[in-house]
Amino acid sequence: MDGEVTGPHSGAMESFENLVRTEFAPKTTYLNTASTGLLPARTLVAMRDAAASAAAGQPLDMFADVEAARAAYARLVGVPATRVAIGASVATFSGLVAASLPPGAEVLTAEADFSSLVNPLHARGDLKVRSVPLERIAESVGPDTALVAVSSVQSADGRIADLAGLRDAARAHGARTLIDASQANGWLPTAADDFDFVTAVGYKWVLCPRGVAFLVVPEDLGAAAGLTPLFAGWATGERPWDSCYGPVEEYAHSARRFDESPALFSYTGARHSLALIEELGVDAVHAHDTGLADRFRAGVRSLGHEPVDAPGSAIVSVPGLGHRQGELGGAGVQVSDRAGNLRAAFHVYNTEADADRLLDVLSG
Repeated sequence: MDGEVTGPHSGAMESFENLVRTEFAPKTTYLNTASTGLLPARTLVAMRDAAASAAAGQPLDMFADVEAARAAYARLVGVPATRVAIGASVATFSGLVAASLPPGAEVLTAEADFSSLVNPLHARGDLKVRSVPLERIAESVGPDTALVAVSSVQSADGRIADLAGLRDAARAHGARTLIDASQANGWLPTAADDFDFVTAVGYKWVLCPRGVAFLVVPEDLGAAAGLTPLFAGWATGERPWDSCYGPVEEYAHSARRFDESPALFSYTGARHSLALIEELGVDAVHAHDTGLADRFRAGVRSLGHEPVDAPGSAIVSVPGLGHRQGELGGAGVQVSDRAGNLRAAFHVYNTEADADRLLDVLSG
């Protein structure tokens, strides 16, 4: 039959598509994952059950969900769970790393990177924060650079940082690295072991509820970098239930010492969202997402518009079309307006028909 998918990968593709159909049924053409990912059905059920149990006075063990989410995220980025701290925001974890730097330290960032990553570095007030174009960040690392902080994928336009070049330059000059993988985790493989610190929120591409974020720390738990449990509460103790009153006398012998008090209902959902990403497989998600993004890039060029150069990205940004966000929303197509650019983000629940629908409305 014409158009029939055959070959060794057809079964895997069918399994991928069936799993997605089971978990998602969007009511719009939703192309806005770079803002917020859709919750899978399994996640919604788990959160509803947890809320109902709490209302009935029979709360579930949601701390077990926190640990399951921590372990799943660790597998996703390829490190032991003992190196993963959990929290609620990138800003808190960026602030934690910023607090470890000595006064006057030079920090290198990309121009117009996401505020949650860079603002805590500026807020210190006594650091020398230097910003350069993303394309020049690796070559701009120098002997005075103490920390390089950059998003692996830029929120505004989907450009992908040269992480391999950055890693090598930082190692050559003895600089530490802080990578924000919020716009990469889930579709772009992230080797957290290549960097000192990797942070990310979970409510975008790994489809978690808001209130979920992660920080990967070095094997020495940041001791050599001067990282301290600045925001530590009772849950950071080696024996949390013995750490409820007074100073925590013994911090966890793992990255849990850097945990924020967890938003339990969010983490109850997160463990199921992360499990779905594992089942789908990041490589399969990458192929799916970037294939759709490339389809839209080609189509929008045929309409006479040139997208921001971001090869291999699941995010497509088109200058000059941001003002059409309202019109697109009215037509049931959800995208973002970022600095005048139309930003479309393609993920597992999107299809070729979604990319084509966006092109149809734009051509009208």
